[in-house]
Amino acid sequence: MAFCAALGAILPHPNHSQNYVVSNSLSVSSSSSSIYVPNLNSISILKRPPLLLSTQSSSSSSSSLSGLSLPHVETLIPNRCNNNKPLPKAPKFMVTGCVKAEPLRIMISGAPASGKGTQCQLITQKYDLVHIAAGDLLRAEVAAGSENGRQAREYMEKGQLVPNEIVVMMVKERLLQPDSQEKGWLLDGYPRSLSQANALKGFGFEPDLFILLEVSEEILVERVVGRRLDPVTGKIYHLKYSPPETEEIASRLTQRFDDTEEKVKLRLRTHHQNVEAVLSLYEDKTVKINGNVCKEDVFVQIDVVLTKLLEQRKEASESVAA
Repeated sequence: MAFCAALGAILPHPNHSQNYVVSNSLSVSSSSSSIYVPNLNSISILKRPPLLLSTQSSSSSSSSLSGLSLPHVETLIPNRCNNNKPLPKAPKFMVTGCVKAEPLRIMISGAPASGKGTQCQLITQKYDLVHIAAGDLLRAEVAAGSENGRQAREYMEKGQLVPNEIVVMMVKERLLQPDSQEKGWLLDGYPRSLSQANALKGFGFEPDLFILLEVSEEILVERVVGRRLDPVTGKIYHLKYSPPETEEIASRLTQRFDDTEEKVKLRLRTHHQNVEAVLSLYEDKTVKINGNVCKEDVFVQIDVVLTKLLEQRKEASESVAA
């Protein structure tokens, strides 16, 4: 974004073909971080010494100069009856804009029925992160007929699990998309194993925060066993916490074959083993959230953590810009 200081008539920059000027004699080229002040007899000069900021190349720095304030300026009109003595040569200023904070990179994990899907929705709504779920990604790739999707379909048609290598490549390519890079991402329920986490780390992807939803086994079993699916609308109900609106809907609800207490406890054991392995890699970035409370209170906990992280990022960016 070009930056202009308010000083008077349009003047070209000698080295650049494109300038953005708002006022008189101070302009910044769209391809340069220098402010050019021409050496003229009638010129705006600084009322006090200029603020000099060095340009430092950084991957996290923004090229935008928006938000940067220059020192106060005052336009002086020379006395043409006073031998027209020229003013000193105007300096060139090297200016950097405010450093843009890096977008958030969040991973979230939780056992079946921990409320992870609900929290992902609330997080993306407030923080506008790109929501990435490996399962959704896999189905989309298969439907699109991509190379990764074609390979995955071969395993699925044989009733086999899709190898980690294929899923990791799908996740990697999604994380590299421009919207993920620009807005930040929320990786939902992935990685599920240490090998997946190491693969992502090898590609250069690490979270700022690993959110772990902790819910007691008793509550998880109750949530899972009471779940029901409406085959007509696809909506999920719960006999206790979110019952169907009408008797007609209630009569057609179905239960997943593995939503039984025995199967749930088996899935929970597998989940806990995998999570412990993943946590060993993200131990210093893990935040454990009490998921036994209602969804609103769960989100309050997450919101506090993310808000604090953003504030720290902002302070760090401002200190670098200063």
